Amino acid sequence: MAEFWKSAGLHLVNVNENGWLDVTPDYLRAYYTRPEVHPMDESCDEEHRLFEDLMEDPFCKIDAARLDKIVNKDAADNYRLVLNYRAHLMLAGTIEGAYLAIIRSSRVDFPPVFLDQMVHLIIGNLLSNCKDPIQLRAGEIFFRKQVVTTDDGRVMLADEEVVKMHAQTGGAGSLGQLLVESGTPMKKIELDVLNEDNKEIYWQRSDRFDTVVDFRFTQPALDAFARVVESWIKHFLGVKARIAPRQSFNHEPQGWWHIGLDRESTLILNRIFETEQTSFEEMNQLIALLGVEIEDQDAVLPEMRGVPIYLGVAMSADKQLKLKPQNILMNLPLSAVD
Repeated sequence: MAEFWKSAGLHLVNVNENGWLDVTPDYLRAYYTRPEVHPMDESCDEEHRLFEDLMEDPFCKIDAARLDKIVNKDAADNYRLVLNYRAHLMLAGTIEGAYLAIIRSSRVDFPPVFLDQMVHLIIGNLLSNCKDPIQLRAGEIFFRKQVVTTDDGRVMLADEEVVKMHAQTGGAGSLGQLLVESGTPMKKIELDVLNEDNKEIYWQRSDRFDTVVDFRFTQPALDAFARVVESWIKHFLGVKARIAPRQSFNHEPQGWWHIGLDRESTLILNRIFETEQTSFEEMNQLIALLGVEIEDQDAVLPEMRGVPIYLGVAMSADKQLKLKPQNILMNLPLSAVD
């Protein structure tokens, strides 16, 4: 099986008998060695001692008084944030358990990017046996912001960070930045659109996140996204769901349940449900609609059994997509979730 997403950190954790990811010393050490946390040569002795203690025993107790002794207050604050994150992980014992506890409490007392990194790791485990690069690319949408292009009737998704980098440097890194600053003309660099014919190129560049997919109805990427959502639901909630792309709503708004997978689709679907109408501009922002069927209806709230469930995906007014995969875990109408 080809490797992908080495940056996810799957090699730092253990998959337990339930298929969830145990928090390990090496996983925590990866956060202690982040550039904003790792001490510099000129850092104070207390900061160096703290770092050494954490590297030796990543789970060791650190009290607030010890952080107060660090001379560089910004460094002390960075340690507080990482240790806040560690507290969630240690309490739960698993990455998934910590993720669920965090989203249920809405208490994010650490950098939000850490949540994206948790999702990256979890999705990497879910798709560890995946043989379809288009499904892996669809998985990226769960943890990386996308830029949406709708020219020629298509719905193209590209990684926001990669697009920004290409806009600034032409894709040539620091050399490109120098050329831009000097006014030197640069050759335009196109990002590859992943399809059934060329998808094998993904394996060698998966950590570059530099491929584009067409997210339109009937296109492989949208169907692949549906498969990832199915795996996400089964992994966390233990229920099997069948998810299929839809072109339109097949039921009256008052007769269905809806979940927006991002901020914009939540607002749009809420408005349709409450008023049965929305603007043309908002409907154009809705780039994907999916229907959900829960196989075991006994797992569904009694009053919601047989009620159609729709998932929405929408871009913002400035054509960006930031998925909130926690929404589906929090809002499916299930009887009870451990």
